[in-house]
Amino acid sequence: MILAGMSLEELEDLTEQLHATKFRAKQIHNWIYSKSVSSIDEMTNLSKDFREELKNIASVTDTKIKIKQVSKDGTIKYLIEYPDGECVETVLMRFDNRANLTACVSSQVGCAVNCSFCATGKGGFKRNLNYKEIIEQVLSIQRDTGLKVTNIVFMGQGEPLLNLDNVLKALEIFNNDFQIGARRITISTSGIISGINRLAEMDLQSTLAISLHAPTHELRRELMPIENKYPLNELKTALKNYIDKTGRRITIEYILIHGFNDTPPVAKELAHFLKDLKCNINLIPYNSVIENDYKKPSNSDIMKFKYLLEHSGKKVTVRLERGADIDAACGQLRGKV
Repeated sequence: MILAGMSLEELEDLTEQLHATKFRAKQIHNWIYSKSVSSIDEMTNLSKDFREELKNIASVTDTKIKIKQVSKDGTIKYLIEYPDGECVETVLMRFDNRANLTACVSSQVGCAVNCSFCATGKGGFKRNLNYKEIIEQVLSIQRDTGLKVTNIVFMGQGEPLLNLDNVLKALEIFNNDFQIGARRITISTSGIISGINRLAEMDLQSTLAISLHAPTHELRRELMPIENKYPLNELKTALKNYIDKTGRRITIEYILIHGFNDTPPVAKELAHFLKDLKCNINLIPYNSVIENDYKKPSNSDIMKFKYLLEHSGKKVTVRLERGADIDAACGQLRGKV
């Protein structure tokens, strides 16, 4: 039995089986989620006899950090290994002028969406992660660093809305057990309309981010095969429905690729496409991967694109590149040893 991922109620059931009080469950819960221990022996306010009894039927975790890389900018990338030998990457991002510690977590081993600019899909799709495997990524970070993660972005490997049940269960645990506010959690999607519609019916305070990357059907399908199944006009209808039902502003993620989708005419088309959507726009300068020949735009082209979008009245930011020197930036995660 693995303790990590268990709710307080589940731990209370466990301690009852061991003829211990509910207070013991609260202590175990605190060791797992607040103090991020990796073994029962570290739970020093439990009696030695009770620890031995607990160890006979349970352990804290069965997940390992296989490889750890540290960027010159302080970003840390972990290759996380699960008991079946499958691995995913997760990233801890730190910013000098902010107190936030953001974990970029994966939701699947591999990815079936196979966007042309992203390294993850090149190896194909292996399997979904269960919710415990998702939260183990954050626990692994906290155990290794001794730091408390404050923000979660589902922007690692995989398409979160193709594993929505496990993502939602993990979100619930992040919120209730890790005490990470829902507004500090972002779920990103390439545009799975059924998942967006399902989220629209839920009372979630988390942010929905859409990987858009092009303002026209023809341009987008060159980057994202998912456009053939969920075309932009249908995606926009789903986004309007989501905004109407939740009242929440969405985030539009847009990777800028030199000479492809970063020109002034494309910026004007994008502004037109987004004009009636309640959204912020996050521009992401392309991060190189060996699987294609795309190039990053110049700073002047990035600023020109941003300027044209801002004229539409939208809030536009340019994502600060983190961890590119260790292949930890957006689109670079592979999950390979």
